[in-house]
Amino acid sequence: MGHVDHFSYGALTPVLAYVMSCMGSLLGLLCMTRAREAEGRSRAKWLAVAALAIGGTGIWVMHFIAMLGFRVSGMQIRYDVPLTLLSALVSVVVVGTGLFIVAYGGFRLSALLGGGLLTGAGVAAMHYLGMSAMNMPGHIDYAPLTVTASVAIALAAATAALWFAVHARGLLAITAASAIMGVAVTGMHYTGMFAVHVHPDPAVAAVGGAQVAELIGPLIVGISLVALLLLLIIAVNPPEEDLTKNRRRSYQAEPPPPAPTTRGERPGSLFDGSG
Repeated sequence: MGHVDHFSYGALTPVLAYVMSCMGSLLGLLCMTRAREAEGRSRAKWLAVAALAIGGTGIWVMHFIAMLGFRVSGMQIRYDVPLTLLSALVSVVVVGTGLFIVAYGGFRLSALLGGGLLTGAGVAAMHYLGMSAMNMPGHIDYAPLTVTASVAIALAAATAALWFAVHARGLLAITAASAIMGVAVTGMHYTGMFAVHVHPDPAVAAVGGAQVAELIGPLIVGISLVALLLLLIIAVNPPEEDLTKNRRRSYQAEPPPPAPTTRGERPGSLFDGSG
């Protein structure tokens, strides 16, 4: 059995993966604050952006960054690019589906549990689909109990994420929720990775696919553009609560209108006693 190393770059990859998961969760929860206050198409748009932030950046990108530290002694690892991209699509779609279920289910408990179950199962599927995108001269099998634990963590993490999406309000609460979500998501990933066992196969001389180095550049560029785009969208669309406060301040700052005069009188004339 090949020696598996999940931390070939030391603490760098797990720390970066956690930070990326927190950032994606933070952006997604900020989008959800807008979605809760919006209606119709506007709500659907905010939910879609939140799904992209949480599913794309907070979960899938976290998975890929963590996988950069994955090594098997004596083996070259390549990635099936279409399958890797499919895993990203799965992550965004299942998170988006969960968010839509919760939002359009009236934020009820039944919608939260149903959305959490679906989203958690999808996140677990994304993880193992991403694992199947790895090509190496060997065979992978998994420890069933550890896989079960990773799926359970995925279900709990997804339900918690949807709960925070419904209830987290204010920057401090959202930041704390993002930190907790980051722990849950990265914990699910590494739990699933510890279930991996690799068995070399001398009959496989070469494997196809992209090297890790070939994916790093596009990944960094893509992450940066998506994060900047989401930050821009959030910045130019302040919460409705802030807009209401600004309108109230503007109204209070306006001078009161002049008092109406009675018929036949002119302000400041001899007839109103002001002379």
